[in-house]
Amino acid sequence: MTKHIFLPFFLLLLACSSVFSQKKDYKVACVGFYNLENLFDTIDSPDTDDAEFLPNGIRRWTNEVYQDKLKNLARVVSELGTEVTPDGVAVLGVAEIENRLVLEDLVKQEKLAKRNYQIVHYDSPDRRGVDVGLLYQPKYFTVTGSRAIPLLIYGEDGERIYTRDILYVSGLLDGEPLHVLVNHWPSRRGGEAATRPFRNAGALICKNVKDSLLTLDPNAKVIVMGDLNDDPNSPSVKKVLAAAADKKEVKKGGFFNPMEEFFQKGIGTMAYQDAWSLFDQVIISQGLVKERQDGYRYLKAHVYNRPYLIQKTGQFKGYPFRTFDFDNYIGGYSDHFPVYLFLVREVREGAKP
Repeated sequence: MTKHIFLPFFLLLLACSSVFSQKKDYKVACVGFYNLENLFDTIDSPDTDDAEFLPNGIRRWTNEVYQDKLKNLARVVSELGTEVTPDGVAVLGVAEIENRLVLEDLVKQEKLAKRNYQIVHYDSPDRRGVDVGLLYQPKYFTVTGSRAIPLLIYGEDGERIYTRDILYVSGLLDGEPLHVLVNHWPSRRGGEAATRPFRNAGALICKNVKDSLLTLDPNAKVIVMGDLNDDPNSPSVKKVLAAAADKKEVKKGGFFNPMEEFFQKGIGTMAYQDAWSLFDQVIISQGLVKERQDGYRYLKAHVYNRPYLIQKTGQFKGYPFRTFDFDNYIGGYSDHFPVYLFLVREVREGAKP
């Protein structure tokens, strides 16, 4: 496996000055999530409802527009985490993708091609055909297993509501076991309260997977990430996942949610009717929080909301710079900001890099 970047202490000190007390060498890995906002190809898929994203569709989704969207997204992905590690994000969960092909086209973009991102993806039963996926740099992360976990939810009539599967990926981050769950939980269409049980069901799946992993390894390192369509203080996150806002309050086998600090400060990842929400989250298990341990642990989280990602004019001024203003293409990036965090581990003397 290719070596991680060894970062001088002063860079890590800038990132989180309270973590380290003396000069040492560290390895840093960046893990993130990005809702790519309707990344569809231009090919008609007869099994899904993709009519609006075709060259002759209402949004006139031509190859020129598709390529422009890919270029824009590649710029954002290429920048995530580079303030600390030049290779950027090592593991990235993504949502609102039509299929594997669009991810293949994304990672081939000029700004990303040299990183050799690999893909984990399964087609989901979502009626619009949108899925979740995982991109990873193989010199940092090795996949050892993966599967799609169905989110089985039902309407009042007893009929199944088809939505995105949850993607589970197990692997080795620089040789260290890591488990990732990529989510895009059901939306609030129909009302937050009415649809709350659907998101709680997604949270329960993630909790159960985490609990089963902890039976095998009490210090298992588990990451739950995604567009949860819920905020850090929503019941799905606070009650079902029981994710604490403070590292010191994480119970044995519990979760820590570094995104809640941003939410409490009024920082969000998407906006609706002039109100900000922080639906895009990266939540980590206790195994990544413990201060005194070998291996990777949490350092710092970020919401990537650079000025160029903010819409400057129009009805959505001040919102994330989206792809469309209704059905008019405006050349933006996504209606969500990406989020990411840094994991760090000490390089002990005599250890192999």
